[in-house]
Amino acid sequence: GSHDSFSYWVDEKSPVGPDQATAIKRLARISLVKKIMKKWSVTQNLTFKEQLEGGIRYFDLRVSSKPGEIGQEIYFIHGLFGIKVWDGLKEINTFLEQHPKEVVFLDFNHFYAMDDSHHFFLINRIRSVFGSKLCSVECVEYVTLQYMWEKKHQVLIFYHYPLYKEYSFLWPGNKMPAPWANTTNVHKLLQFLETTLEERSRYGTFHVSQAILTPRVKTIARHLIRGLKNTLVHRNLPMILNWVKAQKPGVMGVNIITSDFVELVDFAATVIALNDLLLEEDESAT
Repeated sequence: GSHDSFSYWVDEKSPVGPDQATAIKRLARISLVKKIMKKWSVTQNLTFKEQLEGGIRYFDLRVSSKPGEIGQEIYFIHGLFGIKVWDGLKEINTFLEQHPKEVVFLDFNHFYAMDDSHHFFLINRIRSVFGSKLCSVECVEYVTLQYMWEKKHQVLIFYHYPLYKEYSFLWPGNKMPAPWANTTNVHKLLQFLETTLEERSRYGTFHVSQAILTPRVKTIARHLIRGLKNTLVHRNLPMILNWVKAQKPGVMGVNIITSDFVELVDFAATVIALNDLLLEEDESAT
């Protein structure tokens, strides 16, 4: 999976998003501030299509309306506004049309400046783009690739807002817990990942290990121009990747792992390779 999957493009010319504090909105009237914000808002370099081609199958999505804009258009957001959600969904759907055995998880976990009418608009967009590819809510343990192929489903939508109850194809957010370490320290991050794996629910949910470091205000202040990638990600990715390599998948192991800048190391290939351990277990059992 990728963290803030949509943030490969953010619009410096747009207003600062409603996910930001009032003080930041005031500061952002200075054009240089937005340039700096972009360096810290972008957590991916690859488009949805490029991420899919690279093996990413879980997408972490934050969305917002644009306050003051007429209509109910919804955009991706991380400090600054990204592309229209509709355009991103169409890009993902094109890949799925070309690869009918591939399955993706779309996790809509943060909503800003949205009332119910915005949610209905977004949910209808999701339904119109994916149609019969959408997998209805089911017991998590039933949802194998075989199950998805038989039903010709390719998309699981997780929707962290009460309206999910009204639609059979919206999975509740609590089926996709994603504990967040909220630290700049890689050792604390790895300890947190270990602890939350031990506390992982044995049955009934998926589980996201967020292998990401989060800048504090003072981190950004100290390294304004360098940005997230050069300050936190480059230096710590090798240690994070070593942790990934040491994991085992399965009931009490890792399930979905997300990272920033997924192309900087062999992240997707390393996560995918963990599945071979499950095959080895099957072979030894038989």
